[in-house]
Amino acid sequence: MPTRRRFLATLTAIAGAPFAARAVPAQADGRDFLIRQVTGGGALVREGRVKVDTPELADNGHSVPLRVIVDSPMTATDYVRSVTLLAERNPRPIVATFSLGPWAGRAEIFTRIRLADTQEVLALAQLSDGSYWSGTAKVIVTELACLDGS
Repeated sequence: MPTRRRFLATLTAIAGAPFAARAVPAQADGRDFLIRQVTGGGALVREGRVKVDTPELADNGHSVPLRVIVDSPMTATDYVRSVTLLAERNPRPIVATFSLGPWAGRAEIFTRIRLADTQEVLALAQLSDGSYWSGTAKVIVTELACLDGS
């Protein structure tokens, strides 16, 4: 015999089902979801041509030095359009996007980033021919950053 409590539990489960189904796919894909977001979905990302240089051990996740070098002649017809940094375990995983062009001279970026946890940092470079190249570096963080949700 159905009880009022069982009826309310069933009703709540049915009402919440559409929301639960939408929340899962974005988290399930992780890095692939982020790459599709940056590239627009259909682009092939190849490994190579991008070197991410950072210390393997960061004492403080609030300011981790990072250098990205992309193998490109940086001429008027063959250059790097943009470099995007991704840190999947950060609250905001798309850390930064840098726009470059032939006027930059070298495809090299020096910066500092915040890391919420020990993770792999991915640099995604888009070249002038529309191709995407990537490079990664693993960073062990001893003092975590991004704890306030920013």
